[in-house]
Amino acid sequence: MSEEKKDELDLLVGRMRSAAAPLRGTLNRLYEQFRDVRDGKVADYIPELAKANPDWFGISMVTAQGQAFDVGDASVKFSIQSASKPFVFGLALEDHGLEGVMNKVGVEPTGEAFNAIVLDEVSNRPFNPMVNAGAIATADLVKGADYPERVGRMLDMFARYVGHEVFVDTKVFMSERVTGHRNRAIGHLMRNFGMVGENFEESLELYFQQCSILVTCRDLAMIGATLANGGINPVTGVRAIDAQYVKYLLSVMLSCGMYDYAGEWAFRVGIPAKSGVGGGIVAVVPGKLGIGVFSPCLDLKGNSVRGVKVCSELSHMFGLHAFELDRNHQSLDEQLLPQRSR
Repeated sequence: MSEEKKDELDLLVGRMRSAAAPLRGTLNRLYEQFRDVRDGKVADYIPELAKANPDWFGISMVTAQGQAFDVGDASVKFSIQSASKPFVFGLALEDHGLEGVMNKVGVEPTGEAFNAIVLDEVSNRPFNPMVNAGAIATADLVKGADYPERVGRMLDMFARYVGHEVFVDTKVFMSERVTGHRNRAIGHLMRNFGMVGENFEESLELYFQQCSILVTCRDLAMIGATLANGGINPVTGVRAIDAQYVKYLLSVMLSCGMYDYAGEWAFRVGIPAKSGVGGGIVAVVPGKLGIGVFSPCLDLKGNSVRGVKVCSELSHMFGLHAFELDRNHQSLDEQLLPQRSR
């Protein structure tokens, strides 16, 4: 590397470190504010998830320009679970187009638990791709010559979002398979109504695989930043999803992404987000950044207790609600500016 290029790189790194200071301080304060929260409990209906440490707590942010900010247990790996659902929905959209997917899966909130056996028999579809029934139907739409190719395409898709290769946690996958009787019942019921194809049992396996992918809090923030950046990973420059479908993922995340707390989340927090019972939440501030929060203790709806509190506080602090018009908030943009220009 030439001296000129090295000087340019050093200057860039210096600017990024300078920019990091205000926002990193904010994240540290949030971490300290909520680290002693002891509400909720770790998911135990999937035996492998019950092994999670209830004290784990991490917060990450990645901007649409690729700046990253972490605090706490941001590098601990955990299974993505239902936070995977919007992105497999996106893969299905790329495979079949909007109307092709809408013929099989709706986008209406249900007000029911994520694993409820409730189907829209009028339209002959699951209600939306964020509940288990809809996610199984979405997985059924992923193309491939055979099962290994379908799994490979799904893993490659997630790798584009996070910027590195991803892997399935075999122990979690087997735990999901052995205890997944309710999901199998949902699959069989949908097959009875013709909502999924004859290879639905293979698609159930694909669904169990997607839920068992290992991620970190930073990975979730990078996934969010990729959506915030119009579908392009801001660090690698690789497109993860066709730009025309990004708005559909964000819309269904806002309206259906937080289980049967989705309506109140949209009302109070107003940020597109998706949670998983592994304790992760991925949230998106379009055009600005992605947020990842990880804490395994869940509320009665299945959402991370600390995760909801962090996202709520960030929304209120910076006016991130999708319909926020009041400008009497701290400026997120100012937190991302170098100190000398503030």
